[in-house]
Parts: sequence; C-alpha cells; structure tokens
Amino acid sequence: MSDAVLSQFTQQVEEEKKDSGRKLKVGIIGTGWIAESHIESYLEMDDVEIVAMADLIPGKAEKFAARYGVEGVHFYPSHKELIDNEQLDAVSVCTYNMTHAECTIYALEHGVNVLLEKPMCVTTEEAVEIMRAEKKSGKILSIGFQPRLDENMKMVKKIVQSGVLGDIYYIQTGGGRRRGIPNSTFIEQKTAGIGAMGDIGCYSLDMVLNAIGYPKPLTVTGYTSGFFGANPKYNNPADAARFDVEDFAAAFVRLEGGIILDFRIAWAMHIDSPGDTVILGTEGALRIPATECWNGSIGGPMTIYSDMAGNQVETTIPVCENRGKGLFYKKVRSFLDAILEGGEAPVPTSQILYNQAIIDHIVKSAKLGKEIEVVIPEI
Repeated sequence: MSDAVLSQFTQQVEEEKKDSGRKLKVGIIGTGWIAESHIESYLEMDDVEIVAMADLIPGKAEKFAARYGVEGVHFYPSHKELIDNEQLDAVSVCTYNMTHAECTIYALEHGVNVLLEKPMCVTTEEAVEIMRAEKKSGKILSIGFQPRLDENMKMVKKIVQSGVLGDIYYIQTGGGRRRGIPNSTFIEQKTAGIGAMGDIGCYSLDMVLNAIGYPKPLTVTGYTSGFFGANPKYNNPADAARFDVEDFAAAFVRLEGGIILDFRIAWAMHIDSPGDTVILGTEGALRIPATECWNGSIGGPMTIYSDMAGNQVETTIPVCENRGKGLFYKKVRSFLDAILEGGEAPVPTSQILYNQAIIDHIVKSAKLGKEIEVVIPEI
C-alpha cells in the first residue's frame, strides 16, 4: 500500500477541554475496586465535588473516602438513601453487575445523570428497562467503555470507516488470559450474573462492533463453560467452591448487513491467546494483534492486507501513543462534559444494548444447545 494511503491512518492529536468553572456534585454508588478509577479521576478535576458515597457493607465507604483523603462526604447504606437525600448532578454506579439496572434506573427516575460501569447489566430485558428510564428522564447515561478512548481503538474504527477494507463480511475477535480468574463478586451468579463475558468479553465486542457501526445482532449460537473456575486445581479452593459463572465463552453471531461475528473470550485456558482479531472485507483485511491479558488496547502494530496493481501488499499501522490523561480519566471527563455542554452520551445505550443482547443470548443459546434468534423488546 502506498505512503499516501498509509498517511490516512496517522495519529491525530486532540486538545483536552478546559474545566468550565461550574462545580458538579457527584456521588459514588459502590466503593469496590472499580470505584478507585472513578474517585481518582474526580479528584483531579477542579469542577467536581464528591458529596456522597453508598455501599452495602457497613464502614466500607467510610474507609474508601479516608484512603483518598476525601472529607465532608455523606455516607449511605444504599443507593436509594443516597439519591433521596442528596442534590446531585451525577452518580457513578460501580456496584456488582446484578445491581447495575436497579441503581441506574432509580438514579434516572430521580433526575440524576449516570456513568454506569460495564457491563451495562446482565440481561437484554434489564438493558431495555434502563433505556426506558433514560428516555423518560432526559438525562445523560454513559456506559463505562474507556477502551474506546484509546488512540489505537479510534484507529481501528477510522480504518474500517474509511472504506479501505471494502464491505465487511467476517470478524474474528475475542481475547483472554491463560490464567486470570478474578475473585470477589465477579465469580458468583448472585452478584455478577455473568463471568468472563461481562468482565472482558464486552470490551472485545465493543472494539469491533463500534468500528462497524454497531449493526443489530440477528441470531446467536453460543457456548459457555467453567472448567477452570470451579476446579481447585486451577482456582483457590474457596473460590472454586462458589464459582458458578462462565470462565470461557464462544459464539457465532449473525449481524445485520450479512456480517458474521466469530467470538471467544476466556479467563483461563491452556493456550496463551485464542487468536488475533481479524476483520475481513471485500477489498482488504485488518489484523489486530491480541494482548496477553485484555488491557483496553492492542498487542502491537496492526496490519492492513490488500491488493495493489495486481500485487498482494501489507501495510503496517504503527501503534498510536495515548497522550495526556489516562483512559479512565478521559471516560469520566467526557461524561461530565456531556452534562455541562448538553451533549450526547459518549458511549450511548443505543449501541451497548446490542453488546448486552449478544452476551445475554450467548448464555440463553448455550443453555438450549442451539442457535436462537436475538429478541429485543421495544424501548
């Protein structure tokens, strides 16, 4: 491919927006691990005041605030009490998956903007209920997919949207870890609802679905298993005894537009990677190197494969540098900017609905042992 074509895919530098001067009152619901990235980001912003925190575990939110030196905060044992007793501009919902829908819907119904951590929820039906509440409220609801703000992820979308690959017809994607089963609330149905798919699978789905414009999923043939998580040979015995979600999932998904999505994700497996992401088009193909453990970016330079003047050629796309603040900061900042400027949600539910529907229908298909149609209720 010529230098002229390659020049289309050079990194563009964007300036970060300045703070507006207005103080946004923010609450944090759930003070576990993922909330750390939220509070660290908020504390870097002059236009944010953290006024309240809620956690089901007595004393946990207080210890969390003390660790970060945050004073003057009101503490609550539930999201409802926090929202009922505070005048808030926004909340970060950082609870476990099974309570994402409940907390988000309650906040929206009470006129509060929401930054909801991924996965959006657990089921398609929950996603629809969230979107109904969002629509009725008129508030900003953004889902926590910070990898979208990685310059390499932006480049993937830029390449696909440029048309250099032609019409996309097949995508192979996924990722995972040879050994990387988490613990805590991640590994039980009663708290997480889903396992590896909700933790890291939603990210790899978003990488390719966002690049191709998020077409609607039509049918899914899904498979899930938990051979490693429930086995004390590969997991801490206490965790193995309570493990009841998937540590591996695979699926064959038919999307609108005649696109086939071949997906697999793992927390544990007897291989270093299930393979690179490959996007095949009628005029070219893109290979995106896998990472050892999903980290929100790519594993190395990407390659575009195409024909030119009768020759098969390969073009290397250098790894893009992420400048300025980190991805979590940019995720939070873009959400707050949407509130201040009256803009659109940075990661809209209209897209992530399809991400969630694919995950949910993988679970449903796996239980039935056959291909199923993707059914999404009206919003």
